[in-house]
Amino acid sequence: MKVAAAQICCSLGDPKANLLKVRDFCRRGRDAGVELIVFPEMSDTGYSMPVIQAHANSWTSGFIPELQEIAANLSIAIVCGVSERDGASIYNSLVLVDQHGKIAAKYRKTHLYAVAPVEEQKCFASGDAFASFAVGDLRFGFSICYDLRFPEMYRKLVVEQNVGALIVSSAWPFPRIEHFRTLALARAIENQSYVIASNRVGKDDDLWFCGSSAIIDPRGVMVASASADREELIQADVSEDLVLSVRSRVESLAHRRQDLYN
Repeated sequence: MKVAAAQICCSLGDPKANLLKVRDFCRRGRDAGVELIVFPEMSDTGYSMPVIQAHANSWTSGFIPELQEIAANLSIAIVCGVSERDGASIYNSLVLVDQHGKIAAKYRKTHLYAVAPVEEQKCFASGDAFASFAVGDLRFGFSICYDLRFPEMYRKLVVEQNVGALIVSSAWPFPRIEHFRTLALARAIENQSYVIASNRVGKDDDLWFCGSSAIIDPRGVMVASASADREELIQADVSEDLVLSVRSRVESLAHRRQDLYN
């Protein structure tokens, strides 16, 4: 199947404008034969804690129903970073809307970036579960931005949920661009899995985002990559066969010493 990562610039505090951007990139993906497209973190509101607090919506209003309409009209599955309001809590979330427009899976960011001046913990509640979903024969695992620094999470997705493709939806800033590139590559190599990383470009408040979106295969080969500063749509074919082939040649997942790690 063909997947894509949409590297976009968001309009801070303007979900309607951002929805038009999502629709445009989905149409471009559909025209290229893409079956699943991944968008960055907080594609609905932009990445600013006060703005997110003002604009976060439930799953039944605002951005998500519009996302469902786009998916159904274009017959394309969409993974998108959104702000999720649930009662008194707000979550930094990922949603999968399938090609029929149905909400098929969701994930709430489990590792919050609690470092000044961002301090996500002052805006978001943290999720308490990892999540994955299947498209055809391949299972995809969710993750968001700062999660990328926690290899334990990805290993659990691969070993316990049989994930073969790891999604990273992010708003990663420029000062740590090499961290983003290196960690995404490491997660692919150590887990013998695809990594589909969709990162923001542009600026929200004082944060400049570093782009560099990538699709990396289970061998650690970067099969598609984007610039650091331009909107782009990158795409690649992914298959369970390649995952199984790589894992059968070097069975490193089977060679783990759980008796020592525990």
